[in-house]
Amino acid sequence: MSESATTNSKAQKKQSLAAIIAASSVGTMIEWYDFYIFGSLATIIATKFFPDGNPTAAFLSTLATFAAGFVVRPFGAIFFGRLGDLIGRKYTFMVTLLLMGGATFMIGLIPSYETIGFLAPTLVLLLRLLQGLALGGEYGGAATYVAEHSPADKRGFWTSWIQITATAGLFVSLIVIQLTQNSMSKEAFAEWGWRVPFLVSIIMVYVSVLIRKNMHESPLFAKAKAEGKTSTNPLKESFGNRYNFKFVLLALLGATMGQGVVWYTGQFYALSFLQKVMNIDLQQSNALMTYALMLGTPFFVLFGWLSDKIGRKGIMLAGMLIAILSYRPIYEKMYQTTNIQNKTEIAEKTTVGITRTLDKKDGVETKDSLIVTTTKKEYTDGTQYEEKKIEKILADASAAPVKPEIKKLVTINDSDKWTLIWLVFIQVIFVTMVYGPIAAFLVEMFPTRIRYTSMSLPYHIGNGVFGGLLPTIATALVASAGKANDIAKEAGEALPNAAPYLEGLWYPIVIAGICFVIGLLYINGKDRNVND
Repeated sequence: MSESATTNSKAQKKQSLAAIIAASSVGTMIEWYDFYIFGSLATIIATKFFPDGNPTAAFLSTLATFAAGFVVRPFGAIFFGRLGDLIGRKYTFMVTLLLMGGATFMIGLIPSYETIGFLAPTLVLLLRLLQGLALGGEYGGAATYVAEHSPADKRGFWTSWIQITATAGLFVSLIVIQLTQNSMSKEAFAEWGWRVPFLVSIIMVYVSVLIRKNMHESPLFAKAKAEGKTSTNPLKESFGNRYNFKFVLLALLGATMGQGVVWYTGQFYALSFLQKVMNIDLQQSNALMTYALMLGTPFFVLFGWLSDKIGRKGIMLAGMLIAILSYRPIYEKMYQTTNIQNKTEIAEKTTVGITRTLDKKDGVETKDSLIVTTTKKEYTDGTQYEEKKIEKILADASAAPVKPEIKKLVTINDSDKWTLIWLVFIQVIFVTMVYGPIAAFLVEMFPTRIRYTSMSLPYHIGNGVFGGLLPTIATALVASAGKANDIAKEAGEALPNAAPYLEGLWYPIVIAGICFVIGLLYINGKDRNVND
């Protein structure tokens, strides 16, 4: 073959691989987008699909529904992983894409709790479960498909583009939400505008299906199938074979479990902490997360590329260890940055307004009164603070009094905004260290005939269960610590928790710590072969 022909052949192959990465990545990104808009809109969804009365309980219910999507991901991994090892990668993740897109679109159409009662949260939960099943089948297929096309010395680099899709999906979801919010009033967004990000996903899914339908089957799977070497029972071979099952457990306990909690701490708990613990304005918190993700996303590719040069295990474990050691100082700094106790109030600008109305139930006025006391404060550094104390005075004097509801909102200045962006950005770097090399690492652990099934399950248990439950567990730990302090304060006793807002971090610290030790002691990390 002439030098010119060889060059053209290499260029064609490179272009073909780039197209494969693009087609796989776009579809996977859209699935993540579909999955994440629910979490990004959790605060508003809590008021639409769950009963009024206790905002914290409603928010936890929303997070539980959000987590339900993560919990079923391992089942999706098993179901679609088996299909992928039996009939091929391409058709399987086409099905998962359609399932995800349909479920997301339907969530945007569900009437609120006020209209159809408990049927509303029930439908949301069912569709959320479908989303989780679809996502469970998507990632393993995309990662396997790209890895089986990639040259051995660039597998970490090429599969890291798949790793970007999860962050890109969150990133795009925040942008779409931001654009929707900016195009209408706050009232309109709260009333119906939040449905728009769900509904527009159907357009993106349609485009992705058009792109993916022209893709060819993975060459390694096609070769195995032509030679009659595909598995007839991937589940039994993956989990019934003691030798292979040992690697499934190692992948989970020594890699994906820790990677999952580091990822969800940096990308989800950080957002939840900004909104629910620090009480930062919804638009401001979404905007600063967007900046941090935008700055951090290229590091997925950097660490994927670096893993081809110096190995995958060391980078992932280093990311976990640094995260474990630095989470509490980072979140303490975040909290204190906007803590109004540290700021100088401009007393003459403080205003207090009181309104008294009759309470309403299902749109009809009752005899109970609602007293809303709104206090607004400004500080010398430009920070603004608003507190609403909502008291319900019952007409029935013999009834037990209702505990007042207090809503706080902090609007931060530019200096604090950039401080928080950098603090979240540091956490995103941890995410890219543990997540950038993980697809190549998992693909290389298992043989072609059972790869889709074997790698999907530990990935989705690690991320879906250990990672997906993080926002719910961490929020509950913070709430529990705060309640313990309230009880002690009322009793005149010493407060048991000096910093209750940091208590939620024990969950990712402990899980990542266990994973780090197991990974360090038991994972070899030197296998780079995917042709087995």
